[in-house]
Amino acid sequence: MDESVVVDLDWLADAREDPEVRLVDVRDAWEYDGIGHVPGAVNIPFDRYRDDTDIDRGTLPGAEPFADLLSTAGIGPEDTIVAYDDTHGVFAARFYLTALEYGHDDVRLLDGDFSAWNLEYETTSNEPEFEPTTYDPEPLDPDESPLVSLAAVEDAIERDALLVDTRERDEFEDARLPGAVRFDWREAVDDETRGLLPADELEALLEEYDITRDRELVLYCNTARRISHTYVVLRALGYEDVSVYEGSLTEWLAMDGEVESGPVER
Repeated sequence: MDESVVVDLDWLADAREDPEVRLVDVRDAWEYDGIGHVPGAVNIPFDRYRDDTDIDRGTLPGAEPFADLLSTAGIGPEDTIVAYDDTHGVFAARFYLTALEYGHDDVRLLDGDFSAWNLEYETTSNEPEFEPTTYDPEPLDPDESPLVSLAAVEDAIERDALLVDTRERDEFEDARLPGAVRFDWREAVDDETRGLLPADELEALLEEYDITRDRELVLYCNTARRISHTYVVLRALGYEDVSVYEGSLTEWLAMDGEVESGPVER
């Protein structure tokens, strides 16, 4: 796995004393304070980096509000950010994608979550102190961003791109984009270790769904959270032609997009 995208527990244990490596815990504040956290981690809960005027869709908060969060946390644009949660990385992956979209060059996901860390390393309830920074965001140009619009998805369908639905079976069978395959994001996670499956196992699993490097891939779910995890997985494996439909099925249905439904084999 590409360590510029995903890092494991041992990497974090070695690197966390580096002042330019900044840990971001995206759990709720009561978990961060009451249960404890990785030493040195700051708390930026998941609901803080969503657009609070559009919570139902879970869309991005905007460049300036996100920059304000990082500034308050004392994070600078040159820092290495490592994000983690306690739900196999799915909420932290959303932070990863948000930071990437707003131009942070070095952001990574912890392979494994707080529970996995807690089994092997120390935790603390002490909140670290950092001086605020002035963080100036540099959002990606549309042609560089992994995020795509509804119109772009329609064009991708015409090009025979593979639409990848990262939701659960019942959601998929209820309504899905035309021709989509279902790859539940949790299939990439080992329930015992709470981290990702080994790279070779992930590659073989993805190939079973025809999710291969030679395909143009467009990911979607309901509110753009679960696709963030699958995006990070594919990016860590070196897949290059991967897009994220930010509006996901919520927007697609609202715009009367064509859907399919019914049972599937997998």
